[in-house]
Amino acid sequence: MKIRNFSIALLLLAVVCANGQSTANKNSVPVSAPRAASGSQQANDSSIYLADPTIFYNKGTYYLYGTVESNAGNGFLVYTSKDMKQWKIPPEVKDGYALKKGDAFGDKQFWAPQVFAYNNKFYMAYVANENIAVAQSNSPLGPFTQTEKVALSALVKQIDPFVFIDDDGKKYLYHVRLINGNKLFVAEMTDDFSAIKPETLRKCITATEDWENTTHAYPVTEGPSILKHNKLYYFVYTANDFRNPDYAVGYAVSSSPYGPWKKYAGNPILSRKNIGKNGTGHGDFIKDKKGDLVYVFHTHNSDTKVGPRKTAIIKARFIKDKITGIDKLTMDEKRFYYPVKSD
Repeated sequence: MKIRNFSIALLLLAVVCANGQSTANKNSVPVSAPRAASGSQQANDSSIYLADPTIFYNKGTYYLYGTVESNAGNGFLVYTSKDMKQWKIPPEVKDGYALKKGDAFGDKQFWAPQVFAYNNKFYMAYVANENIAVAQSNSPLGPFTQTEKVALSALVKQIDPFVFIDDDGKKYLYHVRLINGNKLFVAEMTDDFSAIKPETLRKCITATEDWENTTHAYPVTEGPSILKHNKLYYFVYTANDFRNPDYAVGYAVSSSPYGPWKKYAGNPILSRKNIGKNGTGHGDFIKDKKGDLVYVFHTHNSDTKVGPRKTAIIKARFIKDKITGIDKLTMDEKRFYYPVKSD
């Protein structure tokens, strides 16, 4: 995304320089979380470079999708795996894309896909042109297409969709709206996923705590995912600008899909402080073949370079809190790894 106010950006830059701080380290320019590439993949590198990743499991196979920073105008690649460690692009997928520009809404800025199944169909909620769209397919490999190539109707720009289907069959869209910052909202969806019900729109989470806005510049909460556990809703999200090393994951809990949401006092639960990697966040959960909870997310490319961002995986679990009686969501820092591409 582009800088909204150039004069504000210059002013912040001047303040940072006056304080002797590096803009490369502090990432204080107020932008609305762009996904532009900031590096290139090295030759013979087996790392997977998908930002905003998601994993979908179906009939013994894991499917991995995400933002292709090096060419975010073409659509979404798909990788497959049997163990979530070794991944490959299936040869039967044309050009490697599960969703390709021209088959559905959008011609640029293909970001943050999520794939889910409903009534024997597969759906991909995604961002293009800073709007949210939903395409469908007969296979997790795609092609994901739309009969009418349109985005969900909205009066503002919106990104980072997460579709959650509750036990009662109601469908909800958790997402980011760009309103003086990146703010997290929810709304109930129609049964065909073609629209939200405007009267149900609710604001959920904004950056209000110190860890969520360490530069005190453009407030960002994004990358939502929802877990339902013991009749409670766990709203997992990422805070800070994605270029900030302090980009990190926290969560909030509610007894309703609409909130109100109570942020966990021990946030963030995933950050550079517990796994030693900068820029941790914007991911999705999946249960593996053993039923263990897994979180897929991205990190910065290195200690000195933001992009292209690398796909990472970590085990997660719920632990009983004896004081509150509410289970805590935790990340197992000893079970963190980078998946790799295989031939």
